[in-house]
Amino acid sequence: MTILRPSRRDILKMSAAAPMMSLAAPAMANIGGPDGDQPAYFRFTLGEARMTVVSDGYFTGPIATVGVNADPEEVQAFMRSQYLSDSGVLNNTNHIIIELGEAKVLVDVGSGSRFAATTGRLLDNMASAGFQQEDITHVMLTHAHPDHIWGIRDDFDEAIFPDAQYLIGQFEYDWWMKPGRIDEVPDTLQQFVVGATNSLTADGLQLDTAADGHEIAPGITMISTPGHTLGHMSLHIESAGEQLLVIGDAIRRSVLNFAHPAWYGSVDMDPEATVKTRTRLLDMAATDRISVLGYHFPFPGVGNVIKEGDAYRFIPALWRFE
Repeated sequence: MTILRPSRRDILKMSAAAPMMSLAAPAMANIGGPDGDQPAYFRFTLGEARMTVVSDGYFTGPIATVGVNADPEEVQAFMRSQYLSDSGVLNNTNHIIIELGEAKVLVDVGSGSRFAATTGRLLDNMASAGFQQEDITHVMLTHAHPDHIWGIRDDFDEAIFPDAQYLIGQFEYDWWMKPGRIDEVPDTLQQFVVGATNSLTADGLQLDTAADGHEIAPGITMISTPGHTLGHMSLHIESAGEQLLVIGDAIRRSVLNFAHPAWYGSVDMDPEATVKTRTRLLDMAATDRISVLGYHFPFPGVGNVIKEGDAYRFIPALWRFE
């Protein structure tokens, strides 16, 4: 198994370092930003399940972190052809709250105040959507990267959802929490290890580990999707015959990863597994007509997958106003 370690420059730019924060958000086509706030949540239904996508904000990263196994000029040309920036990538942060039966399951907890100035909005946006912290019964953690778990604790180092049962993949937990792990990784990853350790040991955290196929609640199942991290997990949700895959960072780009599924990023720890998992999920979604939710897709990140030869296309779900 080939393990790809991000370079020092890549990690620093993807972390909370000042250079990353100085990047402007990539322009989409020829439109500018809003004069005021954007919507912070999006509701839809899946069978009998009530779903709410809630934003934690966004952050930007350098174009050099995507398609690292392709010619950089080809990557930039592709981005321009899709009306995307050829100098930076925009990462939305789309969390979902699944209300099915007695369960209210939140996927990931965002960055809190420890990662990027443009993230950490989850709790405020949840409140706007009508959710209180005590409403959440389960928190499923896809993996232990900063933008997914550093918001797990408040300024007093206490878990922000103290009444919820937290779940993370067994392999993911074991990898980050291995004694001495910080001495086994490059210094560029030591910040990630410290952050993961602090997050997964927060005061009041009721944390359990799970394996592939673990059912959080009837119809809500954790599935193994390794590659981006070695123990990355996603969710499969099924209700009244309708299905949704909550894919976390298993597929990060709604355009580039669909058109070029074999291209991977500098932050994908196991490139071979990343591509294998991505292709499996895309084939599953296209063949079985399963909807998908991507954490870093353009908000709200929900849609469907079409297979086109050796590539795929993401079809965003239409807003429903009634």
